[in-house]
Amino acid sequence: MNLDTSPGSQTICSAKDCRADAAYGLLWNNPKLHAPEKRKTWLACEEHRESLSYFLSVRGFLKDTVPVSQLADQS
Repeated sequence: MNLDTSPGSQTICSAKDCRADAAYGLLWNNPKLHAPEKRKTWLACEEHRESLSYFLSVRGFLKDTVPVSQLADQS
């Protein structure tokens, strides 16, 4: 994953029309499309963390939620 989480970089929430800074990375995969070890990332602000997590969870896609500062360690 090539996500720039250095100071001054922008990490914007993945929720539609949200421009807030992301606080969390939602790590997920679609088992019908991705190998089990593959992780895709959505970014979430405080306000949208629950709704985005719920969307992924009900589909069985959500694997983990981590602070944005830890995303570089997930690659």
